[in-house]
Order: sequence, then C-alpha cells, then structure tokens
Amino acid sequence: MTAHPLVAPPVHLPGPDAPWDDVHERARATGRVVVHTTWGEWLYAALLDPELRGLLGRDWPRYRQTPAAADRFTFAVSRMVIKYTAAAVLEAAPADLDIAYQPGGRPVLRGFGEELHLSLAHTEELVVVAVSGSGPVGVDTESVDREASYALLRAQVCTPEEAKELDALPEDERRLRFLRLWTLKEAYTKALGHGMRRRFSAVGFTWDAEGRAALADPSAAAPGWSFATHLVGARYLVSEAHRDRPLEVRSRHTPGELVGPAVPPAPTVESAGPGYPAGR
Repeated sequence: MTAHPLVAPPVHLPGPDAPWDDVHERARATGRVVVHTTWGEWLYAALLDPELRGLLGRDWPRYRQTPAAADRFTFAVSRMVIKYTAAAVLEAAPADLDIAYQPGGRPVLRGFGEELHLSLAHTEELVVVAVSGSGPVGVDTESVDREASYALLRAQVCTPEEAKELDALPEDERRLRFLRLWTLKEAYTKALGHGMRRRFSAVGFTWDAEGRAALADPSAAAPGWSFATHLVGARYLVSEAHRDRPLEVRSRHTPGELVGPAVPPAPTVESAGPGYPAGR
C-alpha cells in the first residue's frame, strides 16, 4: 500500500485571542485542522467571560453539574476550543454554533450534518480538537510518561503481528511504540464513529521505512486514509486519523466556498523513524 504523506503538526492556540487566521488558512489549504492547547491557558478567559453561559449553550447544565472543579474547567475549555476552531474554519461567531452529541458521545455541529466533522481528545492538561471539512477525522492523545501495562493490555490492543513486533523491542522503545499504536487506534475508531465499541485488536497497523503508519488489512484500507502522530509540548503524543472525502463546507454567515474538493496536499513533516512520533 502506498504510504500517505505525513500531515502538518497541530496548531497551538494559547487562548481565545490566538491567531485564528492561521487556523482558517490551514483548513483552506488541507481540508482540516488539528489544534492543541491546555485548559490552563484558557482558564481565565473561561472564568472571566460574561458570555460563557451563552457560549456553552446546551452544554451549560452539564458544565454546572460537573462536581470536580478541574473536570468542570476542562469541559468548559474543550467546548470553547471546539466552537472557536469551528468558527474560524467557517468564518462564523463561536456563540452562533451549537454542539450536539451522537449516541457514542461524538460532538457534531447542529445544521452541518456530514459537511463538517469534529473530534475531541484530552489528557491531563492537554486539549486537542480536530475540525474537518474533507472527511471523517479522529484524534487521540496520551502522555509519553503514561505507564500503561503492556503485559495486561497486549491482547486487548494488539493484533498478533503487532504483538510479535513489540515483543522484540527494548522496553523503552516498546512502551512508546505501544502508546503510539494505542492513540492511532483510538483516533481511527473515533473517525469511524465507533469509539470504544470496536475492539482495538481487530484493527492492525503496519509501518513503512520512514515510520509512517498505514492500515495492515488491504480490504479495510479504503482509499484516502492517512495517519500521523506528533510529539506536542515534549510531553504528549497526538495521533490523527483522517479519511479524505472532499466535501464543500459553506458558512451559514459568509457565502462562498471555504473548503472545496480541490485542495493542495498538506505540508510534509519529517518522521523521527520507526517507533517514534514525528517530533514538533
């Protein structure tokens, strides 16, 4: 199977006053954008925003009913980042967008159907959001310091071929490759809309000579799937799965095509080699 080009690294958004033009241009150029931030960077904006209730909209009751302060702030920030990012892509006002949820919890924008795909992931203080107008997208993240028990999770996460490859690696390299594999499978199942309902061990990945991931089963490797993992903030692995299905996304506020079927390829990012994420 021909390897896909590695996609551009996620965009860092330090707050509501971030350079949103960069987000819009990335979406125009590649059909999608992945952003990352920390809830701490947005915390004061969330706490001091007099319009927070209107911005959260239907999520306001859930925000108010979340008992733990850290969980409550992470929830508020993650929804703010989704709305601000989607608004930048659509050239709309964040408060004019309304988030709904599919049965598995996947966020969607009301009124956009399959025109716009969203994905959300967070771990510790990191929040990652993907918005795609060119096909399904999924993101996942884990800390590189996470001590996941390979022995306990091996059969649940890995195919026999993947387990055999991981068994042969030194412990440190195995742990990092295992986390990368885990986040890729999580991102892929999110893009499919399956979430945790699909067994990870039923999905296999292979790696090319430059460390790029691809689906192992040719029958499952529908055209257009691309995968990438990046190291963010020297602490987190962020994996993205995307199936290129060009769609025209139009803003309800600004006429004219924002993301169309004829988009140039994403900038390539050098890989750090097999078993290690592309470093940025």
